[in-house]
Amino acid sequence: MMDTIITTDNILALENELYGAIKDRNVKLLDELLHDDLLFIVPSGEIITKNMDIDSYREDNLRINELLPKTENLNIIGDTAVITVVLLLKGEYNKIPFEAKYRYIRFWKQLKDGIKVIGGSGIAIND
Repeated sequence: MMDTIITTDNILALENELYGAIKDRNVKLLDELLHDDLLFIVPSGEIITKNMDIDSYREDNLRINELLPKTENLNIIGDTAVITVVLLLKGEYNKIPFEAKYRYIRFWKQLKDGIKVIGGSGIAIND
């Protein structure tokens, strides 16, 4: 895990760690990067928690085979970073293949035990 100070470099490094954890289905690293009280709105509109997110990898419901990120914006506001990214994702959800482009917003917060994702949202995009 990176330093506990919010900087542009640290957030970009943590984003890369997150992408690796998603592709590798690394539940241990996801557990470290996601705050226990995380709330996230997935592209279907459903609100999920940290446990729900991690369970999708643990139970092999979600497999990401390819993940191509492009950072759009990164703002640091006090002890919180707000990042928007476009991701091209290829994988399987419940054994059904998918390929789509998504725009995500994530909120990273500096805490005593490190910098963690506290919330976010994702939507499918066509561009």
